[in-house]
Amino acid sequence: MDVRGSVCLVTGASSGIGAATARALSLRGARVLAAGSDRGRTEAVAAGAGGTALVADLEQEGAALKLAAAAQAVHGRVDVLVNNAGVGWAGEFAAMPETEIARLVQVDLTAALLLTRALLPGMAERGRGHVVSVGSIAGHAGGRGEAVYAACKAALAAFTESLRQEHARSPVGFSVVIPGPVATPFFDRRGVPYARAFPRPVPAERVAAAIVHAIRRDRPQVVVPGWLDGPMRLRGALPELYRPLVDRFG
Repeated sequence: MDVRGSVCLVTGASSGIGAATARALSLRGARVLAAGSDRGRTEAVAAGAGGTALVADLEQEGAALKLAAAAQAVHGRVDVLVNNAGVGWAGEFAAMPETEIARLVQVDLTAALLLTRALLPGMAERGRGHVVSVGSIAGHAGGRGEAVYAACKAALAAFTESLRQEHARSPVGFSVVIPGPVATPFFDRRGVPYARAFPRPVPAERVAAAIVHAIRRDRPQVVVPGWLDGPMRLRGALPELYRPLVDRFG
């Protein structure tokens, strides 16, 4: 899908992957709707992308549907939805407060489902559109201390594949972009900085480029960096080999 002239809604656009994606889409000629919960940062990103800022706190009930309505009101349509908004929490699952479980599920999964449900019919009716959801390697390989986050990202991948099958004869495309660790404020905000020596976090701009590529080439799945596709395939094909390795080195 050519993004030139397309109206693209990017959630979680106040920083990190979302901000980089807003800029990357703008450089390709898209009309960007940058959505984020921090007004100042979101407005700055939107200004830099020559787009429109939409302030929305997706933790709040009803916020996703209000955001969809506000986005459609700007240009009368949304052609591309980038479900990027996400929050994290690190620690043993048994110690995770119920409020944090609800918060992660709401922001990382439910908001994406509701936004997609609200905007997809218009794309199908117009015969043009694309939905990208930003997943995580944790959703395919698991992750110590990230059980709920991993579960939400795994659900996004299954959601994307299910929609792709439902709309196999539709002009609307669906992609999941699966990054490994990314050099963004995400880890600090979850309360536990990223401390592993390997794999090294990739720049947010690299993930943004993969998102734009997925839209333009209608790629069902893109892994960033590409070599992480190997562990994912190993887990799927030979779990009895994968699990001892991850237990020892993961």
